[in-house]
Amino acid sequence: MARSVRSERLEDSAAAPADAARVAALLAAEHPGARTELDHRDAFELLVATVLSAQTTDVRVNSLTPELFSRWPDAAALAGADEAEVTEVVRPLGMGATRARRLLGLAQGLMADHGGEVPDDQAALEALPGVGRKTAHVVRGAWFGHSLLAVDTHVGRLTRRLGWTAASNPRTVEEDLIAQLAADGAHGPDANLTVLSLRLILQGRRVCTARAPKCGECVLADVCPRIGVA
Repeated sequence: MARSVRSERLEDSAAAPADAARVAALLAAEHPGARTELDHRDAFELLVATVLSAQTTDVRVNSLTPELFSRWPDAAALAGADEAEVTEVVRPLGMGATRARRLLGLAQGLMADHGGEVPDDQAALEALPGVGRKTAHVVRGAWFGHSLLAVDTHVGRLTRRLGWTAASNPRTVEEDLIAQLAADGAHGPDANLTVLSLRLILQGRRVCTARAPKCGECVLADVCPRIGVA
């Protein structure tokens, strides 16, 4: 059973967690038009691009998806693709053969179970090859308009530095972050967790980086307890 946000905090830190409502407001002002940086035109392209983004950057994914989607524009085309050809296209991302098998399995699953369409259903998405909770949240949040937290490495890092959790497990981070938002009055009916995820991701990529956070340039500097930052 996941531990609560309070029990997950670093025991050796006396710093109070950042106020989640204040953080959300500051990030909204800093990143008002936040959206996924994965290029896509439909749910299928977003799903494929998100699966490809594992262990690499959105920029690298965007560099090869134009060729990928021009050759295999939908699930039907990709399901029947030659694995070696797909491998060659995705090879620059690393683990080309593994990624190609995953994409073919994903497309074949879409064809077999959903008529080639991307389902707006959490369990159905997670049943597809290469799709986990985060990927399903990205697609359902960014394309279908649901309010869902997508916990990637950036969201996890900021959540820990802000003092909202000490967990590394993404599901626990998600639960702790939602608990903190509720405790601070930032998880009301108008809150959009998808947009908050995107803003945390942008802040993590551009400012609150893993190795050299730019605290002096950060809009959260006055509220962040900087847990774990030397």
